[in-house]
Parts: sequence; structure tokens; C-alpha cells
Amino acid sequence: MNSLCPNWSYASNHLSDPDGRIILIWKPHLNVTILHQSRQTMTFQVDNLATKTLYVTAVYAANTAEERNDLWIDLLNIQSSLCLTDHPWLVGGDFNEITHPAEHSDPSVSTITPPMSVFNSCLSQLEIRDLRYHGARFSWSNKCPEDPIAKKLDRALINEAWLDSFPRSLARFLPPDISDHTPCCITLDFPLPLAGTKPFKFFNYLTSHPDFLALVAEAWICTENEIHSLHLLSVKQKELKREIKRLNKDNFSQIQKRVSETNVLFNDAQVLALQQPTSTNFAAERELLAKLNLLKRVEEEYFKQLSRINWLKSGDLNTSYFHKVAKARKAFNSITILIGLNGFEASSPQDIGNLAVAHFHSILGPQTPKTTLSMIAQVANMIRLWWERNDRLHRGIRRSPGLLIKKISSTIKNRISAMRPQQNELASDLLQLWFSLSPV
Repeated sequence: MNSLCPNWSYASNHLSDPDGRIILIWKPHLNVTILHQSRQTMTFQVDNLATKTLYVTAVYAANTAEERNDLWIDLLNIQSSLCLTDHPWLVGGDFNEITHPAEHSDPSVSTITPPMSVFNSCLSQLEIRDLRYHGARFSWSNKCPEDPIAKKLDRALINEAWLDSFPRSLARFLPPDISDHTPCCITLDFPLPLAGTKPFKFFNYLTSHPDFLALVAEAWICTENEIHSLHLLSVKQKELKREIKRLNKDNFSQIQKRVSETNVLFNDAQVLALQQPTSTNFAAERELLAKLNLLKRVEEEYFKQLSRINWLKSGDLNTSYFHKVAKARKAFNSITILIGLNGFEASSPQDIGNLAVAHFHSILGPQTPKTTLSMIAQVANMIRLWWERNDRLHRGIRRSPGLLIKKISSTIKNRISAMRPQQNELASDLLQLWFSLSPV
């Protein structure tokens, strides 16, 4: 060890397993304390960081489901005995189990098996979830070309205290090189791109504001005579967005702070009403109570909508749970890096935006194909069939289709007139084809 890494320290779980399945190596400037070890885990405390003390459990799970059951029990005991619920805790390594069929490359694996359920139950009891990561979809492969299989066996899991202490932490799963597993690198303070303009989001609680309907009606009507056609809808939507954002900012922005401040005012009003029981003080207390209840409902609805938890009912004061889920979703779903087809890693907002635009432009915005004689012939034939069907339905009375055909005829004639000189030889054929099919 000294020849490879001078002055570095190391530890292993040889006391719990003769093979020493887990080996821990650290640099001399760190203070690492081994707290617990077993055949499938090693738990240690890391100090002397520029940030806070953290706890890590390294995992190397056994190959059989029966032995892994001991691992799940061990993790629950570690959390309980070391009181890790309120401390930053990361559990990472090879779990030799997946949480969902989507983490298996074989399409025949389509249901959650009992071992998966036990694993998921353990994670739920521990209240740990995947740290935000980027890298390959799967972390292990059998490297067998004849029968290729890949799975998501390696993970970096964190608790809520870790997310509070290291909100910008990130896991990177690197190429496996000579191994069949992908190595994982944890960054505690990954630089996040600066946020640009936030997209508009409509919050359901806004409908509870007494001025909501009047505001919507006023914003909708004020643009009534400015513009016509479909563009009017866009103008109205922009005006509504502006007014709704203002309503939210004036009444519900920083909702947690508003709830806290209103609660203090309500408590003061209660004390004053008990000291001086007058009609004015009682009315002020009642008014603040109504305001506090409204803000609490708004706060709960806000975090419920962000968390996307729809199976719990609002009004049961699930705010703390919704907030916890919303915070985890925000941390996990934030885009820190995009990798292009050529391997280029975009990390700045400008590069991420350019890469995203280029990707979707290649799918949704290819160059418009040239109009050909066969294409117009197909359209004309469709119109002819439509005309014949409509003529039969209305017993020879030519109604709305005539207007449509006139419009299409005008459009196609304009298109023909705008053709380049080298396409003029098609003009006579197109005109002859179109007007022979048009009954107008």
C-alpha cells in the first residue's frame, strides 16, 4: 500500500469475512473512524472536511437473496444504533438487486419479484433514495455477446439529512473499464448551472383567492378588441400569465415565511385578547386565524403539487411529507450535465441549451421537403373523394366543401406561381391535374 499510495490509510472487513470483501482507502488529511463492519457492509465516519461530518456505509451484497436479507436487517440496525436519521448518511455500493423491472435489460423481466419488494421495503423504512446521478442506465453487465444482460445493481443512496447538508452533491457512474461494474464517484459540491427565467407554473391554490375569477375575467376582456384570429388566444394567455404571476407574488410568495410570520402575529393576538378581552381584539384574533388557516392550506397544496403525490388527501396537514418529497424531486431532477452524441459534456446553461435545441431540432424541425407533383396529386385525390362523399350525403347540394376547395385551389395556384424557373415545366401539368379534379 505504501508503495502505491504513500502515507494513505486503509481498512477492510477481514474481521467479518475471511476474503475481505470491502477495502477502504483514504488520504492522510481525512480523519476516518470505522464504526461498524459486517460481511456485507462497512460503516465509517469522515471528519476534517471543509463542510460537515458525514457518515458512509459501503455495501457489497451477497449473491443470494437469503444472504441479502441479512444485509437489509443490518442496514436497519446500523441506522438505529448509530442514530443516523438526523446525520448526513450515504449508503453506496453493489446491492446485487434491482428495485424495478426497468432496471433489467431483459424484457421478459416485467414484474416485481419478492426479493425486489424486500429491497424496496428496506429503502422505504430507511427513508433513503438515489442521489442525483448521471451515467449509463445500467451499472453491471455480464459481458457476454451471445446472451447480453445488464442491470442497475450499483447505487448511491442518501437520506434527507444528506440532502440538507450537501444539496449540490452528485454521483457520476463512470465507464467500467476492465470491471463488470461501473465505478461511482461522489462529488459533494457540484457546481450547478445558474438558473435562467423560470417557466410559468399554475398553482392550484390560486383559485382559492377571492380575487382570482375577477382577475381572470379582467385580463381576458382587456385584450378583446386588440387583435383577431388565433393570435388573440396567445395574447390573452400572455396577459393571464402576467396577472396570475403577480397575484401569486403579492399574496403567496415565500409561503413558508408567510405562514411563520402569520403564526407569530396570531399568537400575539391571542395573548392580547386574553389580556384585554375586547371586541376589537377578538375580531383581530379571528381574522388572523382565518388568514393563518388559508396560508397553511396554500402551503400544503403548494408542496403537494410540487411533490406530485396524489394519493394523499389535502387538508390532513401532510405539508412536511410533501415538502420532503418535493425537495428530493427537485434535487434528483435538476439537469447538471447533458452528453451529446459525440461525447461532448455540456455543463453551462448556454451549452446545455444549445445541445437541447439542436437535439429537438433534428427531430422536430428538419428541412421542409420539396413539393412534388405526386404529393399534390395525392392531396387532390383526397379532396376529390371527399367531394364525392359529401355530394352524396347532401343529395347534390354543394355546400361547405366548395369553400374549402376554393381555398386550397388558391393556395396551390399561388404555390405554383412561386416556383423557381427550373420548375416551370411542372406548372402546366399541375394546373391541368388540379383543375380537372376540382368541381368548382
